[in-house]
Amino acid sequence: MKDFVKVSLGIIIAFLLYTTLSKISPSLVLLFNVFSLVVIYFAVEKNEIFGACLGAFCGLFFYDAFSLGVWGVAGIAKTVMGFTAGYIAKKIDVHPPLRSFVFIFLLISFEFILWALLYSFVSSGSINTGRGLIFFKPLSTALVGSVLFFFLRKFKRSEL
Repeated sequence: MKDFVKVSLGIIIAFLLYTTLSKISPSLVLLFNVFSLVVIYFAVEKNEIFGACLGAFCGLFFYDAFSLGVWGVAGIAKTVMGFTAGYIAKKIDVHPPLRSFVFIFLLISFEFILWALLYSFVSSGSINTGRGLIFFKPLSTALVGSVLFFFLRKFKRSEL
């Protein structure tokens, strides 16, 4: 039950942050992937199955619902990314800040490539790149995510 409350809180915060970013400037949504940060955080903290299920939920019911693109593409990409995050986190310690940055960067890049491949396979339309701004998404999300995860872990340790 405690996990459900934490995940729900994480999704609500991501939803509020996503809508706030889109109100400030629609191009900010192209720079930060807040729902992927929620998926990666809980996949690392729990396991790969938890990450895959959360990735499917966030991808389908939030990311795909907000986009005007093909329904299900982000769900599949986030599911695979969530599983991969949990699986790798069991094998490698991804908690140090630099390692966390590289880990998030590679996962977001992998998710973006998978999403783009699936989107181009399913849809005949072109991908809205926001004049190339979308290509900075892995870098900016990894930077924000590694700093955020560092402070979340520090706060979690101080609670104990």
